Amino acid sequence: MRTVVLGAPGQLGRDICPRLPGEVITLGRADVDLADATRMRAKLTELRPGVLVNCAAYNFVDQAESEPAAAFAVNAWAVRDLASNCRDLDCTLVHFSTDYVFGLDESRREPYQADDSPGPVSVYGLSKLAGEYFVRATCPKHFVIRTCGLFGVWGSGGKGKNFVETMLRMAGQGKPLRVVNDQRCTPSFTADIADATVALIRTSEFGVYQMTNAGDCTWYEFAREIVRAAGVTAEVSPISSAEFAAPARRPVYSVLSNEKLSEAGVLPPRPWREALGAYLAARAAK
Repeated sequence: MRTVVLGAPGQLGRDICPRLPGEVITLGRADVDLADATRMRAKLTELRPGVLVNCAAYNFVDQAESEPAAAFAVNAWAVRDLASNCRDLDCTLVHFSTDYVFGLDESRREPYQADDSPGPVSVYGLSKLAGEYFVRATCPKHFVIRTCGLFGVWGSGGKGKNFVETMLRMAGQGKPLRVVNDQRCTPSFTADIADATVALIRTSEFGVYQMTNAGDCTWYEFAREIVRAAGVTAEVSPISSAEFAAPARRPVYSVLSNEKLSEAGVLPPRPWREALGAYLAARAAK
C-alpha cells in the first residue's frame, strides 16, 4: 500500500508518517501547493496512492476574518479538488477538520456527537466545514476527522507553534499568563491522534469521526496544568474572551465525543492530562 501525506512537515504529519504501514511518500508545500489544482492532480496521478492523508490546512483563525478568500482557497476549494482526485484514483482520503465547525449553540454543555448539526462562528470554521462537505459529497472512500487544540513535540522546535510551547516560552520570559477561561474544549496530543488515525484507516469504516484526548478544560485550566506539570513558576490569571478581544469568535463549548470512534472498534485517546505528561516527557528527551 502506498500512502501520500500532505502537510507532512507539520506537527500532526510528522507524527502520522512513521506510524503508517507500507510505502509512505511525504509532501510539503515546497513539493506541491495544495491550492495548485493542476500540479496536485498531476502529482497524485503520477504517484497513484491507495491512501491520501491531508494534514495541510490554512489555520490562521484570526487572519481568516480579514482574508476569507485565502482560507476558502485552501480549506474548501483545494479540498474539493483533492476529493475529486481521490475519487478518480479510487483512493481513500483522510481529511482533518476541527471542533470550530461547532459553536453557534452557545447553550451547549454536552459533547458534540459526530452527526450533530454543525454551526461555525468564524470564517475559519466555515471554510473547514465547507471542506468537510466537499469530501463527503465527492469521495466515497473518506475519513473526515475532527480534532481540537493540537500540540505535538515537533511544534516545540522552530517558532513553537502550539499552545503548550507558547505558555512555556512566556513563563520562561517571566511574563504573566492571562488566559481565556470561558472557552471549553479538549487539547489533544498529536502522537495520540496519529495512533488512533492509523487504527481507524485499517477499519475501512468510512465516514465522519471525532478524535481528541479524553476529558475537557478551558484554556486557562490547561495553562495552569502546563505550568504545574512542567514544574515552572508563572502567574496564571483567567480572563474572558471579550477581554482577549481576538478578531475571530471561538466556540464557548466545543468538546467532541469520541463515541463513534469506539463504535468503529478504535480505542479512543487517553485523558488530556496524561497526554500532556507524555508530551512533556517526549519534549525533554528530544
